[in-house]
Amino acid sequence: MRALIPALVPIFVLALAGGPAAARPRDAAHQRTLVELAGVLGESHALRQACEGPEDQYWRARMLRLLEVEDPAPELLADLKGAFNDGYADLRAAFTACTPRSRQAEAAAAARGRALARRLTQAVITPPPAPSDGRGDGMADSVRPR
Repeated sequence: MRALIPALVPIFVLALAGGPAAARPRDAAHQRTLVELAGVLGESHALRQACEGPEDQYWRARMLRLLEVEDPAPELLADLKGAFNDGYADLRAAFTACTPRSRQAEAAAAARGRALARRLTQAVITPPPAPSDGRGDGMADSVRPR
């Protein structure tokens, strides 16, 4: 199950490497997905610490990178931090030791995180629809009769 967490990393890195935050969509759906991802990162942080110890800061560091890249407005920043902290607190209370059940929860968090990261990257890497002429440049090949 430990292999599922590293599988999230390349997708998450891709989401963060999508370019400046200003180049990415900032609509409400994007913000909700970011907040949900922050919560999953908090959960992952708690679950990893249950097995690796409190000195492990792997997922917290990823959250800090997310904040750096997104450079969110103050309201969104508060929501992101709150979601991370809530996710951490909820699962830290539920999983105080490394057990098969905590490993299952870690795998579930990884799966949710991968899905959220894919959703975020789709908005970045999906090209806009091509114009009706199919060329993609939006310009006519010749003068069309009226």
